[in-house]
Amino acid sequence: MSRTRILCYGDSLTWGYDPVTYNRFDEETRWTGVLGSLAGPGAVIIEEGQNGRTIATDDPTKGWKNGLNYVIPCVESHKPLDIMIIMLGSNDLKSKFRYSAGDIADEMKLMLESVLSYNRFRMDDRMKILLVAPPRITSGIVTSKFADKFDITAAEIAKGLAPAYKALADSYKVMFMDAADYVEVSREDSLHLDREGQRKLGEAIYKYLTDKGLL
Repeated sequence: MSRTRILCYGDSLTWGYDPVTYNRFDEETRWTGVLGSLAGPGAVIIEEGQNGRTIATDDPTKGWKNGLNYVIPCVESHKPLDIMIIMLGSNDLKSKFRYSAGDIADEMKLMLESVLSYNRFRMDDRMKILLVAPPRITSGIVTSKFADKFDITAAEIAKGLAPAYKALADSYKVMFMDAADYVEVSREDSLHLDREGQRKLGEAIYKYLTDKGLL
């Protein structure tokens, strides 16, 4: 029996960062693990979350965080793939980048074009793509552990990501979800998901893919 292979490409929200302990949630708690548990043995969940990962920007203080540079090697190393879930954009809201929602959407456009081109010419358009707008950063970020990385404008700019991503998804004919329709970021740091948020996101993505007949 063929198993559905799902690549989850993201940042610390996909890695499973715990806003209370600053460590990683266990496999069962992470939204990827929740998705895998609900999908059952008929699915293979491939976790590709990296703390600090941007969409297409080099971070000179971190290194190795540019998601565009790694995305095709990642897809190639894990193929064959049936579904790819992309959830990125939160780190691009850092104050040092000074990006607008439109700038971040332009970055995502580059990533989608790269992935779609590889999918068409190297994978016979087999892979379905789900673009997920990340949970919205809130104003509490300025008093959180990450106050030196984000300023108050991040919360306002974050509101524009979902509509910009939705327009991209419609244009490129890929699936779309707004995580903010299902979860809120933790009050602990206004950036990451707590245990309940991880569970809800995993359940929401599972339902979305099931409703589309992909699981």
